[in-house]
Order: sequence, then structure tokens, then C-alpha cells
Amino acid sequence: MRESGILLHITSLPSPHGIGTLGREAYEFVDFLKAAGQKYWQILPLGPTGYGDSPYQTDSAFAGNPYLIDLDILAEEGLLTAEEIAAAPMGDDPRRVDYGALYAARWGLLRLAFQRGRDREREAVEAFYRENEGWLRPYAPFFAAKRHFGGGPWTEWPDDDLRLRRGEEVLLRYEEELREDRAFCVFLQYLFFRQWNALRNYIHDSGIRIIGDVPIYVPLDSADVWAEGKYFLLDDQCRPVEVAGVPPDYFTADGQLWGNPLYDWKKMEEDGFDWWIRRMRAAGRLYDVVRIDHFRGLESYWAVPYGDTTARRGVWRPGPGKTFVTAIKTALPELDVIAEDLGYLTPEVEELRRFSGFPGMKILQFAFDPHGDSEYLPHRIEPNSVCYFGTHDNLTLGQWLDTVDDNSIAFAREYLGLNAEEGYPFGLLRGGMGCPANLFVAQMQDWLGVGAEGRMNEPGILGHGNWCWRMDAGAASGALAERICRMTRLYGRAGESE
Repeated sequence: MRESGILLHITSLPSPHGIGTLGREAYEFVDFLKAAGQKYWQILPLGPTGYGDSPYQTDSAFAGNPYLIDLDILAEEGLLTAEEIAAAPMGDDPRRVDYGALYAARWGLLRLAFQRGRDREREAVEAFYRENEGWLRPYAPFFAAKRHFGGGPWTEWPDDDLRLRRGEEVLLRYEEELREDRAFCVFLQYLFFRQWNALRNYIHDSGIRIIGDVPIYVPLDSADVWAEGKYFLLDDQCRPVEVAGVPPDYFTADGQLWGNPLYDWKKMEEDGFDWWIRRMRAAGRLYDVVRIDHFRGLESYWAVPYGDTTARRGVWRPGPGKTFVTAIKTALPELDVIAEDLGYLTPEVEELRRFSGFPGMKILQFAFDPHGDSEYLPHRIEPNSVCYFGTHDNLTLGQWLDTVDDNSIAFAREYLGLNAEEGYPFGLLRGGMGCPANLFVAQMQDWLGVGAEGRMNEPGILGHGNWCWRMDAGAASGALAERICRMTRLYGRAGESE
């Protein structure tokens, strides 16, 4: 079936409190998607963000981001007051997320909500904990210990017994000592998942499916590595032996040094990739379709010596390949997956993707080489693909038009029949709508014609305004929905009933 969707992360929604949340504006965006004839809403990872604010560097592969909890809903439930929310400054620019202001103001409000709601919601919270004990049991003490030790990484905690998890006795002692913050953590996760589940039900009732993201790696400073270090390549002091990155290429002479610890794939295979199956099962409860980020790392991955300041000295090492894919598909046969097969590709990576049966990704902004031989040209895209003009890691469409060379523009104009009356941005999106891929997804920034200020992420650069863009209130208008819907219907992407 031919369908289409829009990529917009929750944080990019408008809201009066500094960041997009799971509240009213999210429901209004679902209404916009429905009016626009879209069948998918794609978002970025929902986990708690830390240093660098990246949703791809979260302190748990299972937890939700407390920043996404909607404060107005908490006020409606009597856990906060409108006056308390208004008195907490969370950023002055409605077009940018100010993570520093959120950190300073939001945690105090969430603590207030916890103090008021813990007794009233006790039974529901306890039931939530029992249902999610598998990941909350290690995550809650991790969360509490980080607060206890001033927010620093667990690798620098002063108590070596806790840092290295030497015995059940030390864990039980800290669980008791930090029980208040452990309870706070559980309550926050209860609030997040209660709000997310309500929104997800509304999305489904609107005939829309959710595409979510699973980063291939987790950060060193995460509950996953602290609690289940046996699955990672660490030394006896829990320091990484090698870390993740990507090799030097035409764009980055030093490559990209991500710094994530690498998996001990042999150890993981011993129990049938249990940790990954748990992770993917949890993702399947959040989303309807799971995109595996950096899929090529399952075939082979770039391993950089720990301590290096660039990725230059890395080497390729074999990944778990078909054994991993088979284990995931056997354990979770109903899970729909997208393989993010971008970057440095080889015939072996393409063979693994074909073996999996997962649709790969095609990026139109890479297509318009004047020589006309790009594999991303619309006529060369196979149906079992997801086509984008660009993703959160790429230039926005408006930025691409401002910076690409004249020859590429001329080729795109000839290939797609671009014209000024329609507007080049809509003409380029029309090229994606009309391509053979079963699914076409466009960033909301691209439908809005936003330029460089709307780029969500510039890979390999920490900070630099990444992850901050927010949509203007009212930008998702009825007129825009109608225009998108007409194009969606024209190219047969509005669903079977249309």
C-alpha cells in the first residue's frame, strides 16, 4: 500500500512552556495529520536526554523523557497550579528549546507534582512499577544515585562498590538510602507513560501509525551499561575498551567519534540477544513501526580505541549480522521495522538488509547529481523503501535550495518539472510523493519551507543549536493540510479507502 507521513519530534511542537510535550498541541497535530491525509507520524527517540540534549544519547533505553510530560495536564489533575507553572521561566524564544532554562525550572515543578500525587496515585504507581519492574528496578536507583552524586556520570561515582555493583548488599543499602528519589523516578515514569498512552490511543483512533526510533548504541553514562555491563566491551574498571564512531569521509576528515561503548556481540549471542529483544519489545509497545538507527552497524561497525580524540584510528569489526536479524524476527514476528541503511554502505550491508526484508531508506536531497546516476533518483527507488527528502540529520529542504549548486538545481528542475508557480519546495516534495517507495515521509520543516534555522541536527557537532527547533503556533494550518492532502490523494497515498 502506498502511504505517507510527516516527521516531527515531540519537542518541536509549539507549547507555552518551553518545549513540545504530550499535551494539547500534540493532539492538535494529530488532527492536522488526519486532515492532511497522512497515515504516519514519525518521531525521534523518547528517552531522557542529558549532556548535549540529544534524544540519541539517553540514560535508559526503556525510560521516557520527563521534559515531555505536559504541565497543563498536571494542572488539570490538581498536581500543579497555573500560577506555579507561570512563575517558572522555561525559555523566552517560542522557536527554540532552551534546555538550560528547562533544567533550572522544570524539575522543581515535577517534584511538586510528585509530592502532591504520590499518595493519591499510589495504587496506580505500584501497578505501573510491577508491570515495568524489569527495567525500572535498575533504572530508578541509577536515577537516584546520579542525583545523590551531583549529576555526574556513574563512572565517576566515589563509591567503587556501587559504581562496580559489587554485591547485592551495596545495592540494597543505596536503594534504602535513596528511596525518596527512587520513588520520584518511578512517579515521573508513571506520568510519562500515562500521558503517552493516552496520546497514542488518540493517534490510533485517528487512523495514524507511529514510527519511532531505536538508536543502535546507548551511552556509557546510562542505566543500561551500569546495570548490564556484561553485554558491553568494558575492562575490569568498567571503562570501554573501544568506542563507536564512523570513519573519515568526504564530509569529515576525522570521521565522527560518537564515544558510545560497543556491544560484546559474542556475549549477547550466548543468551539469544535477550537484551536487544527486551529493548525492541519495549519499542514495539511505544511505536507501531521501529526504525533501527545505523543499521549498517549490525553488519560491521567502526571501533575506535578508547581515549582517542578522533575516529581516524578506528577499524572495521564484524557485527552480528544475520544471526541477530533472525533472532529479532523470531522473537518479535509482528514487529514492523525500518532499516536506516544510510552512510558508508557495502554489498554486504545491502545483502543483510535484503535478508531482513526490512525496508531501507532513500534520501532525495542526495539524488540530484547533474550526472544523473544517483541511486536515490525517484525512478530508481524500489517499492520496499521509505523515501525522505531529508531526515533530522540532513539539511532542511529550504536550506538545501539555498546552498546546493546551480547544476543540481537545474537537474532537479528538469527531472521533476519544477516551476516557480508551484514553488520549488512543493515540487521537490511532489517528487517524493510520486516515487515508487511504499512510504514517503517529509519533515514538517520541509512542508513549511523552513530554512537553516529549522535544521534539527548537524551530526558530529555537540551543541551548536542541535535539537532545539520548534514549530510556530498555528503553522500547521488548515490551508496547509488541505494542500498536502490534495498531493497525497493525487499520488495514491491516502489509504485504500480513498
